[in-house]
Amino acid sequence: MNEYTTTRHNELVDPSLHIWGWEIPVYLFIGGLVAGMMIVTGYFIFKGKYKDKACVCRVLPLLGMIILSAGMFALFLDLEHKLYTWRLYLTFKVASPMSWGAWILIVVYPAMIASFLVNVPEYFSNKFPWMDKISEKLQQHKYAVKNIGVVNMLLGGLLGIYTGVLLSALGARPLWNSPMLWLLFLVSGLSAASAFVHMVAKRVDERELLAKADNGFLILELFVIALFFIGMVTSTKVHIDSALVLLSGIYAPAFWVFVLALGIVIPLIIQLLAVDHKIKHTPVAPIMVIVGGLVLRFVIVYAGQYTRWVDAAF
Repeated sequence: MNEYTTTRHNELVDPSLHIWGWEIPVYLFIGGLVAGMMIVTGYFIFKGKYKDKACVCRVLPLLGMIILSAGMFALFLDLEHKLYTWRLYLTFKVASPMSWGAWILIVVYPAMIASFLVNVPEYFSNKFPWMDKISEKLQQHKYAVKNIGVVNMLLGGLLGIYTGVLLSALGARPLWNSPMLWLLFLVSGLSAASAFVHMVAKRVDERELLAKADNGFLILELFVIALFFIGMVTSTKVHIDSALVLLSGIYAPAFWVFVLALGIVIPLIIQLLAVDHKIKHTPVAPIMVIVGGLVLRFVIVYAGQYTRWVDAAF
């Protein structure tokens, strides 16, 4: 029988279990980031802003596909049986979050390609004239373009939700076994995406809009985090001990400093002053938000692996 090591909160970890490394947190973060980018792109397309050559929605789909591919490569590196990865995309199991995720990842690529073709950036239209012809035909059908925007928003929402459901479905880890986790990852992804778009957007009005949206998402994220912990500390002793791993345990410094302070509160204050035109917009706050979202995934994934159901009384 394998020996177990005890953490400071009397939770037990089996050293023989497969411990997730950096690949899964990075994959979850990128999934949430791209989900938010798809929602932002879909919103701009739905509002007809794609007609503006300077609209950030013209470059976001391509960036999203590149970033998401990097995330899927990180996931591939974590897989134990890499040669059989293709089987995930040939079968579908309704009760499997991983199966849902695999098929969501399949359909988001065509959605991003469609949004990219709505109004191809000038560089690609010059290099590949056939892309420009597709854009012209698409723009002749306004309802089709609006539907592309709606589909991107819907699939982006599903992708963002999936990143949280993937963990919360693993009931063996009490910290992940929360109905608030999917909402936390979705809101965090929207916040990171808003911060990212704020940095790459050329138009001042778009940067202003995304900064305001990010402020709203950061405030909402604080409420979701509060509800996440309220649900934990008002549940079983195992859940309380799991929450303490983040609140006062080994991962508390990373959570309080890098997630809450540097990742949410301080950039929120900076951006509130910026949108009120008391200070200039700079990349500082968006970078802090993005790094904070990444650290959040690392903290949740790593801390969750410290928690386990042992001698729980029901």
